[in-house]
Amino acid sequence: MNDSNPIVRVVDAVRPAVAQLMVGRAGYDNYLRPFPGGVGSGVIFDAQGYILTNYHVVGGTRSVMVVLPDGGHFEGEVLGGDRRSDTAVVRIPKDRLPVAPLGNSSTLQIGETVIAIGNALGLEGGPTVTVGVVSAKGRTLQGPGGLALYGLIQTDAAINPGNSGGPLVNLDGQVVGINTAMIAFAQGVGFAIAIESSRPVIESVVSGRQLARPWLGAVLATVNPALAEQYGLSRSSGTVVVHVEDDSPAYWAGIRSGDIITSIDGRAVNTVNDLGREMARRRVGDKLEMTVIRDGQEIGLSAVLKETPQH
Repeated sequence: MNDSNPIVRVVDAVRPAVAQLMVGRAGYDNYLRPFPGGVGSGVIFDAQGYILTNYHVVGGTRSVMVVLPDGGHFEGEVLGGDRRSDTAVVRIPKDRLPVAPLGNSSTLQIGETVIAIGNALGLEGGPTVTVGVVSAKGRTLQGPGGLALYGLIQTDAAINPGNSGGPLVNLDGQVVGINTAMIAFAQGVGFAIAIESSRPVIESVVSGRQLARPWLGAVLATVNPALAEQYGLSRSSGTVVVHVEDDSPAYWAGIRSGDIITSIDGRAVNTVNDLGREMARRRVGDKLEMTVIRDGQEIGLSAVLKETPQH
């Protein structure tokens, strides 16, 4: 092995933990197009047989065939997942497996070198390795079924069909993202789910607890000039509150219908997507410091997020 090359060292450590997932049902490829069944990837993050992958690779099925780089074949149980963060966990009946440790995607720097590993095109011979940089952070992408994915890592490391669910790794050999999609008509534009977005899902699935989703309790719409004129709003950008649920965090924060939310924790909120991105970063119990416009006046309000009601 070439010990002087950090990429070679990382690949040598992580590649044995990258599995091929064979799913014989309809799904989505890396171009977010339907396909009749095929191959995805996953990464072993716990030696007791836990594998991290994309929800769109395994969602809707209970078991998948898992093939390890050493040739081992196992029937994997899909323990659970979350469509909103495109994250799922599979377990195989084997322990003392090679592991790729989970890192911290919040510390990633734009321009930092990253490595994508996965079963591109289902080629024989084990996982494929590509190298690139972090091109951007915090991207939003429309996912399968029209669901928006927030907080994505953009990279120019080549991501091809079959890479979905494989790890995006930093030079410390830590998984910082789950490769999820690329833009078919672009060159060098791929996306990965930030591991910090997946971590709550991983923790809830492994522990057997239900995932607690943060809830504000307000129905919102993106303000545009036409909407502002129609309803006599004092501002033509931001998100207008259409309805506030009783006994919700928004209710107790003093938010009213007609308020226009313009920022959260100092970050501008110009669209409903902006607010969705901010909510995707939060957990139950987090406090939101919001700036709202009411009757032409700017005021500050605070809301403590609750768990989304089950009804």
